[in-house]
Amino acid sequence: MNTIALPRAKVADELFGVPKGVYVCFFTEMWERFSFYGMKALLLLFLIQHHKFGDKIGLDVLGAYGGLVYCIPVIGGLLADRYLGMRRAVIFGGLLLVLGHAGMAIEGSEATVVNGVVTRDEGALRFFYVSLALIIMGVGFLKPNISTIVGKLYADNDPRRDSGFSLFYAGINLGALFASIICGYLGQTLGWSYGFGAAGIGMLLGLLQFLWGQKYLHGHAESPNTQSLRERVLGIPREALIYLTSFIGLVPIALLLYAVANQRFAIGGEISLAKVLMIAVMVAVLAWYLWFIATRCTPVQRQQMIALMALIAMTLVFFTLYEQTYGSWVTFTDRMLTKDLVPSLVQAGTGEIRMTGSFMEQLTTFFVHAPWSIASLLLAPLAFMVSAQVSDRNPHSKLPIMLFGGASVLMIVFLLRDVLTLPQTAGSLTFLGALFIILLAPVFTGLWGWLDKRNLNPSKPVKASLGLLFAGLSFVPLIYAANSAGASGELASVWLLALAYLILEAGEMCLSPVGLSAVTQLSVPTVVSLMMGTWFLATAFSEMLAAQFGKIAALDIPDGQAVNMAEAGYKYVELFTLMLWIGVGCAIVALLLAPALRRMMHGVK
Repeated sequence: MNTIALPRAKVADELFGVPKGVYVCFFTEMWERFSFYGMKALLLLFLIQHHKFGDKIGLDVLGAYGGLVYCIPVIGGLLADRYLGMRRAVIFGGLLLVLGHAGMAIEGSEATVVNGVVTRDEGALRFFYVSLALIIMGVGFLKPNISTIVGKLYADNDPRRDSGFSLFYAGINLGALFASIICGYLGQTLGWSYGFGAAGIGMLLGLLQFLWGQKYLHGHAESPNTQSLRERVLGIPREALIYLTSFIGLVPIALLLYAVANQRFAIGGEISLAKVLMIAVMVAVLAWYLWFIATRCTPVQRQQMIALMALIAMTLVFFTLYEQTYGSWVTFTDRMLTKDLVPSLVQAGTGEIRMTGSFMEQLTTFFVHAPWSIASLLLAPLAFMVSAQVSDRNPHSKLPIMLFGGASVLMIVFLLRDVLTLPQTAGSLTFLGALFIILLAPVFTGLWGWLDKRNLNPSKPVKASLGLLFAGLSFVPLIYAANSAGASGELASVWLLALAYLILEAGEMCLSPVGLSAVTQLSVPTVVSLMMGTWFLATAFSEMLAAQFGKIAALDIPDGQAVNMAEAGYKYVELFTLMLWIGVGCAIVALLLAPALRRMMHGVK
């Protein structure tokens, strides 16, 4: 038994052969990922450059934040499965995210260094920790449940399922693409608060998009038992108690982040309270998992759940390598690579936006120098909303394809303008990962379909092993770049970073979309959201591990002094080489296990 069989959508409920509900999830997730990655593109640089934390502490905070952000979805998935339903969980999570990103816009005064003593704006940092806690809790409620809705929109073993998840995954990366270009650029040119603030506005629009599209979800996101939500627990309705407890939970999460940033209560100086919490959650989830497969599963379900856990383990390894893109890859790009892809095309004077003069002069300055991709964020969702309503009345109308076509052309024009004529930064260049995902998504969607028609489509375990292999190989161009820059003292070409991203994202397309699909197919139906949370728990540990590995290349650069290129090159080569062998080694092991795992999946494709 896999997922509950649902009738396939009628023609009127589809747009370009895809259930309209998938587009609702697509754009909701696009906005959520825009806010999340927009903030993440700036987070490490903000900590290092604005608040003057060192590399190691900055990576610790990044790892704790990333780990907790993917750890809490286990709880959010459980609450949605048992009580809230996915709609309530997504809406509540979206509200928390809006509040969190709004708080991130309070950047405070830049830290000062006098005689080696750092003075920071502690009031702004308190807002910072609470804001991160809000984002962590918000993602915990939204992330696992929006992904689960996609799976419920397809019938059991519908051959379009993997393609639907690939489309959904493209939405994630469309948001990440615009996040880096818009938030990453604004944060390092106009000011940190503008980058973080733009992320918050994006999340608000995403929440409104989800509320608008409820009719296309056909009730799949509703609570499994609305009566239980009204039952009183400790004198108040259970639903209100869940929300209240979540707000109370913000306090310990904020304190955990404070402790990490200030190196308080760390065991052996390395194991922070945040890591202890993640380990405790992991132990609890594994204990539940072993109990569940031993006592609540049929033999077939047990084997499918074991195969799923093996895929989740592969995910942990993959994202340990992948999350270097927001850690060591960002600092490496900032210190040892050129930034502009085509320097001759970059506009003069766009490196810093100066908002002075009258309102009209400021508006003109912003229009000329700000990313035009801001308009792209509105074009695609609006094209869908109009197209969906037109299709409701006339499923065979040609207007939707004209709207999407026109929006796509404008988005490409705006994207090329921003990428080629605006000066890039270490934060904005993280757009390369999302760009390649968007470009590769239709390629891999077509490839899997083409292979499937010829009975050559690799199994999910084989695809996952290929993902690990590509992830390891993505570090080869960076090893060359670090060696070159370290030896010459000159910045290496940014095109080596682009090549690394291309290889890495080919791996992600092999592993992540099909893995998300596998969670909805291989899980016992009553625990789908919880297993989706477990999937993200693996990502939580990958964030923590990525930060620990990233410390291998951490540098202590005195304020105002230049980077020692030889020392930096040596450290980055050491880190990147280790990542290469971890990826390749795990890929070989996964490939050897693939035949056994395929048999344990019992026909799930």
